[in-house]
Amino acid sequence: MSETVRARPEVERREEAAVPPVAARSTRTPLGWWRNPWRRPHILATATWMYLAWSLLPVLIAIAISFNSGRSNSIWQGFSTQWWWGHPSFDPSGALFVSPELHAALIQSLRLSFLTMFIAVPLGVAFAIGISRWRGPAPAGANFLMLFSFVIPEIIIGISMFLFFTYLLKFVHLGTWAQLVSLVTYQVSYPVIIVRARLLSIGKEYEEAATDLGASPTQAVRRVLLPLLYPAILVSFVLVFADTIDDFITVRYLSGGASTEPLSVKIYNFSRGTLTPAINAAATFLLFSTLVIALLGVFLYRRITSGQRGKSQEMADYLT
Repeated sequence: MSETVRARPEVERREEAAVPPVAARSTRTPLGWWRNPWRRPHILATATWMYLAWSLLPVLIAIAISFNSGRSNSIWQGFSTQWWWGHPSFDPSGALFVSPELHAALIQSLRLSFLTMFIAVPLGVAFAIGISRWRGPAPAGANFLMLFSFVIPEIIIGISMFLFFTYLLKFVHLGTWAQLVSLVTYQVSYPVIIVRARLLSIGKEYEEAATDLGASPTQAVRRVLLPLLYPAILVSFVLVFADTIDDFITVRYLSGGASTEPLSVKIYNFSRGTLTPAINAAATFLLFSTLVIALLGVFLYRRITSGQRGKSQEMADYLT
């Protein structure tokens, strides 16, 4: 080692060794700047922001138009909430919460979403636990059926359910019950897949430990397994609600009349005629309701997982 290198402080030599050889090259030329892997990702950041603007800008414009004081869908004429719950002078019964047609469709959308959510998720959780207990070729066939609903186009599901209720299951009339049965049938696959993935990550050690400590199989599932599955169950609730509230194809085929058409179908029907900002308000309501359920799910997920981490840390401290 030369005297010059030996005379340098050890900290400086360490910093020089930490600098990558490519970063030490000159980046003054365009070719050197391009070859430098440690450069700032200006191109990637620009493409990302352009994509976000392209995706979100139309949505933000549609939301803003729902608060327009005029009838136009393209010209901003001032802020107003008259298209939500007021009585616009252009159309006294055209507001979202005032119009009998839109109000009934809104109630139908919420009814189908909550009923589907509270029926499909418990069924899916029970089905996922049952699949994990099966032995033999049955679980593989059940998994294929769950994944098959994601592959098959929704229009085929809608037509198939329409023919099924029309020619075979005739005692279930088209309308709310037919829509609910159809939605639950293919929405149950969401909790099955999500909960099964959670079960594979948990393993069977916790249930076996509970049974070794004297718990019955039912108590082990209720007091040990289900609390560990709460995050997956919450995610299933959010996904089922978000996918159901704006469903269009299935509920449109199975609608029994104007009174059973949800908000998504009403938006489509109104968009074929003269548009008013009330339609933007209806679409904004669908978006906001999904965001509210998602934020509520994230809040509960953090509360539950933080509690589980705290209990795990207490158990680890007790054992050590």
